[in-house]
Amino acid sequence: MALWQTTRFSLDLTRPLVMGIVNNTPDSFSDGGQHHSPRAALRHAEKLLKDGAHILDIGGESTRPGSPPVPEDEELRRVLPVVQEAVRLGVPISVDTNKAAVMQAVLDAGADIINDVWALRQPGARATVAAHPHCGIVLMHMHKTPLDMQQAPMAGDPVPQVLEFLQQQTQALLALGVEATRIAWDYGIGFGKSVEQNFALLARQQTLLALDFPLLAGWSRKSALGHVTGLPVEQRLLPSVAAALLAVERGARIVRVHDVAETVAALAVWQAMHDNG
Repeated sequence: MALWQTTRFSLDLTRPLVMGIVNNTPDSFSDGGQHHSPRAALRHAEKLLKDGAHILDIGGESTRPGSPPVPEDEELRRVLPVVQEAVRLGVPISVDTNKAAVMQAVLDAGADIINDVWALRQPGARATVAAHPHCGIVLMHMHKTPLDMQQAPMAGDPVPQVLEFLQQQTQALLALGVEATRIAWDYGIGFGKSVEQNFALLARQQTLLALDFPLLAGWSRKSALGHVTGLPVEQRLLPSVAAALLAVERGARIVRVHDVAETVAALAVWQAMHDNG
């Protein structure tokens, strides 16, 4: 699809978009604690915009392997003040959450996109976004839960399993009257998958484009990149940019990243090649 409908913006996907990560958490795998206050998170959001981010993705609960769920009131305390200010920045605001009450609160505050690692399978989540007339939705594939997803990763070929899962969750939304133009897919790198399965999804990513839903790729600083490079999380900038470029080359329309400036610069080179090829 050339357009992705969100609350306030109809996003042009003819060129890839960069979604900058704003974690207001003490324990995220990559940058936990660095921006752990509404004021610090907002400063970071403003920096990402200066670096060229097209979308901001705000989260208040870590989904790293082994992470326990955060109570609803605590997640709201972390996320809602940031969203209330960020919606004034003039770009689409995405919120990374799986709780229906948090979804409702941030949508009421003007958020544009709900980005859910559970693909709206938690109680009330699907009905909450379906009741909203325009918000964008990211459905992500996850095997098991953040607490146990890497203890026993999924078995077999991941590509048909991920495709079937995303189709099923999409059909459930469409049945509630949600317009297809509001929905994007994320194949969930690192969420209950082996290193080999993660790279199989990247290599055969175009299979996931069969139904024409925009694809979001979230490779930034993931452990699979560390496995093949031997680099610790704080040194995975170059592998992250490489993975983002490979994902875009294979049809991803949105890349979710920590390192916005570097990814934007790399995509400018990629775009120049395609514009003049």
